[in-house]
Amino acid sequence: MSTIFEKVLSEAEQAALRTEQLLRECEQILEQAEYQRQRVESKKVSDSVNSENPGSATAGGKRNKNRAANMAAVQLLMDAYPEVFSRDKVRPLKIGIQEDLVADDKVSRTKIKRALASYVRSPQYLRSFQEGAERIGLDGQPAGTVTAEEAGHAKGKLQAMQDARRERIKEQAREAKQKEKEERLSSKLDQLLTLNSRN
Repeated sequence: MSTIFEKVLSEAEQAALRTEQLLRECEQILEQAEYQRQRVESKKVSDSVNSENPGSATAGGKRNKNRAANMAAVQLLMDAYPEVFSRDKVRPLKIGIQEDLVADDKVSRTKIKRALASYVRSPQYLRSFQEGAERIGLDGQPAGTVTAEEAGHAKGKLQAMQDARRERIKEQAREAKQKEKEERLSSKLDQLLTLNSRN
């Protein structure tokens, strides 16, 4: 009896591990899709900004324009330092790498600040923060390790991002449901008005 129970428990644990792995893979796919969507939006925004008067941008347009500028700045760093900055193999950066970048003088200070702010807030970057993981310096060499406190902080930020994403999805679903309800009500009112006008 005990071996059957152990076997069922082992299978349940394996199923839980597979489920966790699938969830992580789904999260990564969602993030990649979001990144691709942002790139497409950035392209559209930069195309429309180039064809319109820049002073007429809306708040959403400014946000998209900033996102496009952030992504362009990150791309500059990835082009200038492919050993260090990557979308495929993201690693924790050396503490103080901003000063190294400024001193190296390949990219302007403002673009460095913009790029680093965007890069270190990405889910891929936060996921790379595992306790003991090697940090990478501008030369591509190890430059310190991630502490338990840093790993915990990154995990908390990731969780907050996931919670915010779930909340946005719930809010969008609530809004869609409300809109559908209003459309049904409007349709019924139109039907009633039509019936009353015939009588």
